[in-house]
Amino acid sequence: MAVTTVRFNLVAPGATPDELADRYRTAVDMARYADEHGVDSIQTEEHHGAENNWMPSPIAFAGAVLGATRRIAVSVCALLGPLYDPLRLAEDIAVLDLVGRGRLVTVAGIGYRRAEYEQLGVDWDRRGLLQDELLETLLAAWTGEPFRYRGRTVRVTPRPYSRPHPPLFVGGSSRAAARRAARLGLPFSPSAHLPELVAYYDEECARRGTPGWTMMPGPRTPLLHVSEDPDRTWAKYGEHFLHEARTYSAWQNADITSAVHARASTVAELRAEGVYRVVTPEECAALGASSGEMLVLHPLCGGMPPEEGWRSLRLLCEKVLPQRG
Repeated sequence: MAVTTVRFNLVAPGATPDELADRYRTAVDMARYADEHGVDSIQTEEHHGAENNWMPSPIAFAGAVLGATRRIAVSVCALLGPLYDPLRLAEDIAVLDLVGRGRLVTVAGIGYRRAEYEQLGVDWDRRGLLQDELLETLLAAWTGEPFRYRGRTVRVTPRPYSRPHPPLFVGGSSRAAARRAARLGLPFSPSAHLPELVAYYDEECARRGTPGWTMMPGPRTPLLHVSEDPDRTWAKYGEHFLHEARTYSAWQNADITSAVHARASTVAELRAEGVYRVVTPEECAALGASSGEMLVLHPLCGGMPPEEGWRSLRLLCEKVLPQRG
């Protein structure tokens, strides 16, 4: 059976603060339930200034999930590195690494939306240099020893739980990202199935004599929703999937490579495209058994009503996961 993950971005177009509070609480409760029923990981992500309330603070949300769970891994995929103060991020991740005893996995990318940099007052043209500084600072900070930072000597405490440091991947779809990961001896997480880029990363690691390994999506890694009646679910809730797909599409251009980039403009087109899939429990189990890839459940996709999200998650946990044996 494939690895299973439950994804949350807490998109909720037009939601009131009360509705958003309920939605965030639901996501934490779902994470606890997933932890208790054998799901392998929770995945969260980051975008800023989105009208549909896309979650901007994955580190804070990861802390809530780590505090509510005991076993499950929590992946921030991806954190937009240049938008963070390096020392504060080193402290935050160290604390969460202690809280979760090594269960937090961070994938640091640079993003692809200039508007997010403008909103936070960060120079878009310096994003590569800022990413280099961030990653180098995190690795130095987590030793617990004094080091030079922007012309002064600093020390970050407490030391994290994980050795030699908390799980940290370099994310991206460019050769620059692959070179950055290889130079620092960090694992690489391409944003899509890009075997040629992985081969380039491996070559760079070999040339530099650095260790490395890759966490790459499969050729097709659809976002899943489990339902006893997929036709009914598409008819009743298809607009939620389409909302998220169209949001992604509006943000991305031809230079962006993503495992979940849909091009559909209608619900029918989206269903045919296969990036978002509604499957029966039997189909989900067969998909996991045959592909060996990650099964990504997206129970609150695009403002999905919580009761429908719960139905999908319970079907995964009660009818699909027991078939792993």
